[in-house]
Amino acid sequence: MLEVLAVQNYRTLRDFVIPLERVNLITGPNGSGKSNVYRALRLLAETAQGGVIGSLAREGGLASTMWAGPEEISRAMRRGEVPVQGTRRRKPVGVGLGFVGSTFSYAIDLGIPIPSTSAFALDPVIKTERVWAGPIARPSAMLVERNGALVRSRDRAGEWQVVHDRLPTFDSMLAYAADARATPELLALREQIRSWRFYDHFRTDAAAPARQPQLGTHTPVLGHDGSDLAAALQTIREIGDGEALDDAVSDAFPGARVGVEARDGRFETTMEQHGLLRPLKAVELSDGTLRYLLWIAALLSPRPPELLVLNEPETSLHPDLLPALGRLIARAAAQSQVFVVSHASRLIASLEQAGCRSFVLEKSLGETTVVGLETLERPAWQWLSR
Repeated sequence: MLEVLAVQNYRTLRDFVIPLERVNLITGPNGSGKSNVYRALRLLAETAQGGVIGSLAREGGLASTMWAGPEEISRAMRRGEVPVQGTRRRKPVGVGLGFVGSTFSYAIDLGIPIPSTSAFALDPVIKTERVWAGPIARPSAMLVERNGALVRSRDRAGEWQVVHDRLPTFDSMLAYAADARATPELLALREQIRSWRFYDHFRTDAAAPARQPQLGTHTPVLGHDGSDLAAALQTIREIGDGEALDDAVSDAFPGARVGVEARDGRFETTMEQHGLLRPLKAVELSDGTLRYLLWIAALLSPRPPELLVLNEPETSLHPDLLPALGRLIARAAAQSQVFVVSHASRLIASLEQAGCRSFVLEKSLGETTVVGLETLERPAWQWLSR
């Protein structure tokens, strides 16, 4: 489980460090930075896939994604006694991402490349990466570290050994230096992060893939676009918790039952509803009903992830469905750590009733902060030096 999330200089997250629980809720008004927290988590996940540089480039590179305010915001600036203004920079320019885990902790520092004539001169580069044991990045706790192109790890005797000396600056050591013998910590951490699962806005329009019959195979993990909904539901019924599936449908739609028609290997979602003489096919379901079925398939996965991140799951759902969705999310938290970004009051109330850790964001002088998070509550975190 992740115990701390840390983000530095990414969009509005100038110095964002929060403690995490089993279920975590990010909320706040529009423009407060909720989506930036979600994006930061996705960037962390991309390190294990080898795609963090490409993801930053698609967002416009460091020039577009880096904190646009002063390096430090003084108390006088916050009180309005002096104007917000830049000061002499004391730290390197870059974006930092990291977390403390119950087993291993990780941080990455992305910076500006050295000026060159390369056509890729605007790509951000990975300056440093660290993996350590415990909550604090002490030198004695370091297990694997990367500086520029050099990666080294500790052997069983505690001595540093070079495992890679020419790692390209666009490749994360998580993706390209993990080895069962030389860096088992990297391998374990990489597989943990690769299990993280993100769900954003499912399509429910008339041409949505979830409405169409699809070739069916065992599907323990719902695809990000929901195109394999029918196969995912059938997999839950056959090798997962079919009773939980029926309970989740009944909780939201009393008297209803979801089924799957299989013809010539193609699966189609159907739904029996009280008072109707035949089951409705997916193409006939309302947007809200179909979206809720997609959330059921995602949250009752027979192969639960280490971390499940949901971005505004309330979209297109009737407010009356949100308490049932909250109970479904709480049930998923028995198998996975859950991170929810939402601004729907009924969903928030349902999750808070289930005992989630709630973070209400606000923006002050362009910086995202957490309402009521006192300095003493902030977890210990030290950004790595280059």
